[in-house]
Amino acid sequence: MKTVLKLEELAQLGLGFYLFSLLGYQWWWFLVLLLTPDIGMLRYVFGNKIGALCYNIFHHKGLAIIIYVLGIYLSLPLMQLIGVIVFSHAAFDRALGYGLKYEKGFKYTHLGEIGNNKN
Repeated sequence: MKTVLKLEELAQLGLGFYLFSLLGYQWWWFLVLLLTPDIGMLRYVFGNKIGALCYNIFHHKGLAIIIYVLGIYLSLPLMQLIGVIVFSHAAFDRALGYGLKYEKGFKYTHLGEIGNNKN
């Protein structure tokens, strides 16, 4: 089942590539911006609760879709770009096994515990 889920996430990343191609930006922007949602991880310096909340906001595919659709509705390509990048980044992370975080700590995700010392 893990393989099927990873393939699904890779398919969603492919959808992100396609949606990005419709925006008219140069491809290098996708590569530069793809890791920017990880800025939400910096909030872990304020504790696990704040860190998990911010990380999850910056990695929530539902929120990314809402931002993208609003960007279409309002004819704001920058908003569409933000939605595509967040969606693509979240799919990429989940394909690698990084899920949304629990308040217990960074390594505790909805996909399971990450790291070498799994209990």
